[in-house]
Amino acid sequence: MAVTLAPAALERVQSYLAAEPGKAGLRFGVKRTGCSGWGYVIGLADDVEAGDSAFKQDGVTIVVDVDSLPLVDGTEIDFLKSGLNEQFVFRNPKAQGECGCGESFTTDADKAA
Repeated sequence: MAVTLAPAALERVQSYLAAEPGKAGLRFGVKRTGCSGWGYVIGLADDVEAGDSAFKQDGVTIVVDVDSLPLVDGTEIDFLKSGLNEQFVFRNPKAQGECGCGESFTTDADKAA
């Protein structure tokens, strides 16, 4: 599988990378946080490190660290605008529950623990 970008997210990431041509791509992952357990982390990647997975899409490299990949594999990243608000949103097939604010998620493995 892979991590992919919806058209709006692809366009947004391409604009970020055009503004910072020294970056290797988009870094995407998770960290323990929030009321449900896992929070998404997204930013520009300085490089692809040993153990990272790198997915290419229309000239954009999406970099995912080895620990995050099992939790985000298959995720589609989108970018939504609503009035003055803009945000990345994540369609993650591994997420089995989300907190009320949408900032964190759980997986089946978290529920079993």
